[in-house]
Amino acid sequence: MKAAILVVLLVAANSISLVATTSQSNSPSAFLDRQPPPVSPEAGREMEARLDEARARYRENPNSADAAIWVGRRLAYPGRFREAIDAYTEAIGKFPQDARLYRHRGHRYITTRQFALAIADLNTAARLTKGKPDEPEPDGQPNARNIPTSTLQFNIWYHLGLAHYLTGNNAKALAAYRQCLKVSNTPDRLVATSHWLYMTLRRLNRSREAAKVLTPVGLQMDIIENRGYYRLLLMYKGSVSPEALRDEALKEASSAGAYSILYGLGNWYLYSKRRNEAIRIFQEMLSGNQWTSFGYIAAEADMKRLK
Repeated sequence: MKAAILVVLLVAANSISLVATTSQSNSPSAFLDRQPPPVSPEAGREMEARLDEARARYRENPNSADAAIWVGRRLAYPGRFREAIDAYTEAIGKFPQDARLYRHRGHRYITTRQFALAIADLNTAARLTKGKPDEPEPDGQPNARNIPTSTLQFNIWYHLGLAHYLTGNNAKALAAYRQCLKVSNTPDRLVATSHWLYMTLRRLNRSREAAKVLTPVGLQMDIIENRGYYRLLLMYKGSVSPEALRDEALKEASSAGAYSILYGLGNWYLYSKRRNEAIRIFQEMLSGNQWTSFGYIAAEADMKRLK
């Protein structure tokens, strides 16, 4: 309760700055060089050291698309998004048939709110991988078990669905998430795709189809990374209350994972005809600093449409 009150007071105190921030965010250029969410000094030093290593490997292997990709990824982790996009663009000039480059640049176009460019890149990546076997995608920031949980084609369709969702094109988002579900054959991928697929179907007023998405979601799933999405799916099934989930998120209010939960809650309120509660949660989120998280970006997009 105290945490919830504190957040509400923080929103009230920052209402003027929130309006200013929201208005400035209409331009993608505002995000290319924006200060990233804070990390510990130790984490920052490690990111820069890994970036130096990636650059050294690329200098030694200038004809390696893999080495080029890691330069872009290592630039993006500490929030150097303009440089990351430029690195991917340069690499695409050298390796125009490598779907991975379009997938990663598409992701960072989403981060910087350049959704049309993201959609173009991700569609290109989908075309380049059509009919080919999927492949694991190595983690740049490993999870606690050091087990990669995603694949190339999963990430292409997942981010393409998100880009369409953020622009309000729910029909195209649905088509992308249907494709993503076909390569979501682990618990972590399944819950991530199912969460966005469920929300998209609810926004399309296809509640019966949305309910079917929840059928494979059980109480004892072995989730490595996407616990927030998993808890939201359990809430949609009625196994967890919205209040309990909100309390869980507020305990880690400054994390990207908490923003995933808060956005899911706000969106659930929105299509449950509880508009004021949805807006309150979205405002709470936008008063924070996790502007690179998908939950924040989605809340930002929804607030523009709710004006």
